[in-house]
Amino acid sequence: MPEIRRTATEPRRKPKQERSRERIDAILSTTMRLIGEKGIDAVTMKEVGMLAGGPIATVYHYFPNKSAILATLYERHSEVSRARLALIVAGIGGLGDLIAAADSLLDDYHGRVAGDPAIQDLLNAIQADKALKNLDIAETRRQASLFCDRVAPLLNPDQRESFARLVFLIFQLAGGVVRLALTQGEVEGRRTIEDYRSIIHTQLRQFL
Repeated sequence: MPEIRRTATEPRRKPKQERSRERIDAILSTTMRLIGEKGIDAVTMKEVGMLAGGPIATVYHYFPNKSAILATLYERHSEVSRARLALIVAGIGGLGDLIAAADSLLDDYHGRVAGDPAIQDLLNAIQADKALKNLDIAETRRQASLFCDRVAPLLNPDQRESFARLVFLIFQLAGGVVRLALTQGEVEGRRTIEDYRSIIHTQLRQFL
């Protein structure tokens, strides 16, 4: 039987028992709290193990390195994002709802990231790590597909491919726009979000 190769960002083990799931939850919640308090660069595996209520060996039992913890945190963040996206796109009953849905998605994403320093630092770290950045791009494709699956039946067949390309770009660029806005002052940051909103509206109107 061929050896199963794992990437550096994959957990070592999948939890099967309730005790294991609770241990992993403690590791993840502790890491997220530390990220919010001191930033990702200052967080160590040893500190996570100590504050999560166990030896560092227990952390390594589940995660080979800090990148694997970050990847799991990002996946949990993405699961919440997909659930919120599903609720928003469920309200699209026709093309007239398209721009309102896009506005809701942008505002929801901006609000979640702006309201949690730990999420901000996590997303910045994802962009700085090549393997994790690939996870982010794959997640963007997944969420863009969810949006397109709802809207595509409302479009002419010859519009669907170009619409899918546009939605992927909008979703991918949104992360960079929000990160930029959060480095700016309140007034300039809000203008950045509104400028991007205007670009989205202009692009989407060609399909209305």
